[in-house]
Parts: sequence; C-alpha cells; structure tokens
Amino acid sequence: MAGFDDFKISNNLRHALDDLGFVQPTPIQAESFSVILSGTDVVGIAQTGTGKTFAYLLPILQSLSFSKQLQPRVMILVPTRELVLQVVEEIEKLGKYANLRTVGVFGGTNMNRQKEALAEGCDIVVATPGRLYDLVLSRALQLKSVKKLVIDEVDVMLDLGFRFQLTNIFELLPERRQHIMFSATMTEEIESLINDFFVAAQSITVAVSGTPLENIRQFAYAVPNFYTKINLLLHLLQDRDTYHKVLLFVADKRSADILFGKLDEYFGEELCVIHSNKTQNYRLRSIKQFDAGKNRILVTTDVMARGLHLEGVSHVVNFDTPRFPENYIHRIGRTGRAAQQGTSILLFTEMELPFKMAIENLMQRPIPLLEFPSEVETATQLVPEEQPKISEPNNPLQPSGDYVPGPSFHEKSKKNKKQNLGGSYKRIIKEKYKKPKTKGDKNFHRKKKKK
Repeated sequence: MAGFDDFKISNNLRHALDDLGFVQPTPIQAESFSVILSGTDVVGIAQTGTGKTFAYLLPILQSLSFSKQLQPRVMILVPTRELVLQVVEEIEKLGKYANLRTVGVFGGTNMNRQKEALAEGCDIVVATPGRLYDLVLSRALQLKSVKKLVIDEVDVMLDLGFRFQLTNIFELLPERRQHIMFSATMTEEIESLINDFFVAAQSITVAVSGTPLENIRQFAYAVPNFYTKINLLLHLLQDRDTYHKVLLFVADKRSADILFGKLDEYFGEELCVIHSNKTQNYRLRSIKQFDAGKNRILVTTDVMARGLHLEGVSHVVNFDTPRFPENYIHRIGRTGRAAQQGTSILLFTEMELPFKMAIENLMQRPIPLLEFPSEVETATQLVPEEQPKISEPNNPLQPSGDYVPGPSFHEKSKKNKKQNLGGSYKRIIKEKYKKPKTKGDKNFHRKKKKK
C-alpha cells in the first residue's frame, strides 16, 4: 500500500501529518483520496475505527485554497455535539500550517455566539443538522457558496429524526456541489437518501457493512436479569489491571443513572457518566477525564457510540444488548482503534437473546459464550420490564385468553350495536364525492360519471 509520501498533497498537509506521526494511510484513506479529489459524489463504507474522518478531510483540505469570502465553501454534518468538537479539532490538527477558518455549531448553547463567529467568516462549517437549519432560517448562515457537503454518520441523524432538516438543507444548497458520505453501515433509508440527492455516486467499500474489526475480541455472558448484570460487573471491574479503561453502554438514561448509582458505591472517583440529560460542559468534562485516564469507567448511552475517538479503551461492555445490530458494531468500534487490540463483552438476558442472534447474523459469526462466574450472586430484584405480568381472570376489563363469560353476561341488542356514522346526509355526500386518487386528478369525478 502507498504511504502518505505518495499522495499528491501540499507541504502544509505533509508537515501536519509528520507532526502527528502518520506515515501509512488506512485502506479507506488510500482508496478515497483521489476519488474525492476528483470532485465526484462518494459513498464510503468502512468499519468503525479505520480513519474515516481523515479519509475525507485530507482531500478536502488539499483542494481548499486561501479565500477571504465570508460564507463557507465546505459543510460537514455530524449527529452529535461531541462529534462537532472532535471534527473541528481534527481539522485544526491537519490545517495547522494552512490559513483556514473553521466554525463548529451545535444545539444546547447560545446561538448568538455562533452567529458572531459565522459573521467573521469561515471556510468550513461543522454542524449538527438541527442547529445548522436554525442558523439558515435566521439568515445568519448562507449556503450559496458551499461546494462540498460531507455527511458523517447519517444513519444516526435519521434515527434522531433529522430527516426533515437534512432534506431541506439539500434543497437550499447550490445545484453544483459534491456529496461525500461515510458510514460503517448501510441501510435502506440511507440508500433512499443517496438515490434522491446524489449524482452517479462512486461507492468505496473497504469492508462489508456490519463487519467488526478483526483485532477486537468478542465475548458474551448469559445473565438472568438486570441486577445480576450489575453484580457481574462489580466482580469483573475489581480487576483494575485488566479492565484499565472501560466504556459501559446502556440502553437509556434511566438505566445509565441506576448503573452509575450502584457502581459509584464501589468505584467512586474512578467513575463518570454521560447521557443526553447532562449539560454540555458536564459531558465534555467527562469525556476529557476519561480520555486522559482520570476516570477508569465511563457509563454512557449510544450518544458515545459514533465517531468519537478515545485513546486506549481496553474494554467495551454492552450492559444491554442493542435492539439494532448496527449499534453493536458502532459500540465495540470504540475499542481496538488504529490497529490496537480491544475486547468487547456482551451481557444478555433471555429476553435479549433474539437481539444477540440478530447481531451474530449481521456479523456472520457467533459471539463466544463465557461461563458465568459461580462466585457472582444471582439477584432476586427485578426491574419493571422483567417482573411477571399480573393476570386478573375475574376482571371483565382485562380478560385473559381463556376467559369464559358467566351466565349473567349477554350480548348487546341489535339497536345498541349501531355506530354513529355522522348522519345519512354526510354518508351520501361522502359516497358521491370520493377523494381523488391523486391531488392533480381534477377530472376524477367526471371520469366516474362516464363509467
């Protein structure tokens, strides 16, 4: 494989790569550089942790010359606030010796400060779709000069409900522009987006969608219930040498708070937590402390599953089994990055077994099962979802499947079974003037009369 020395890049970029100690490009970086530089639309599929951010930044920065214009020429869309800050940081590293202006905008902070930053002019804007759309509507940002649009982790944006904003942003952009999309997975909804807006997109596939990195060892434990999972974690995390930097993924904010509260009793200052209810400063502080090694364990929801680069994560623990198998791939991609070794542990209950099987089907490989430690206590406490449902056979409002009515039960009389259909006049009118099959079929009723 060719090294960075074989890339046709400026001295500014070459010096920045030397400072970062990068010599050999990853496969996705090597294959996408010339394609993106050519100006064609690109869809890149590669595993999490293979350097997709640099794969699009290198050719973009290479083609971006000095300019004094106020409006941005490159727009990069990412799903979360943390990713905005990370991509801006990566641009600053690569553009260390170039005169480039980059602005990051995201929700949850003062929009006026972001408007002031944009008013000073920028070459690249990195944004979440919601805040970008708000800034465009308030006329603080114009998209008429955008030549390149990068969409990173588009499936997360669609999951978060940004389809409306994405569609409107596409329509506001100039007709002549380059689309660049990178993802670790490909879904039908993403393919629909590509078909609607991309032009003759060239696909670059380094690994089949849903393929995990080979350097990540995967294991699983079959666990009876939620609180037994906590007991198992308390047992495993006591080995501080092995589990020296652990990312714990949970399904939702409630589970994150419960797990954090239980672990806090044993691990205290070694622990931190992140979810969407936490303030932006709290989330950023937790990420920095975990990345720097001040906290050994980070409890988080899927807000941390995409794109973020964290140094030296030894273990990713899936406290719950994700309902969508693609989320599992993204979660475990937080470890084993840049060819380092990593370990993933999946905890699943009997209720979660179908989700585990879906993950194995996606990866086309089984997850090895480890024996449950005998010294770990099985908890009797159950969360509401695990508690047995109470059957009330004598309650007529909630009859069971084998419920048989008593002798006093009788059916409604015929006249009491009638439904209020809105009056005979409305029914006649509705039947006479049926709704056209299409909005533009003005001759619908005329055609019907001829028949």
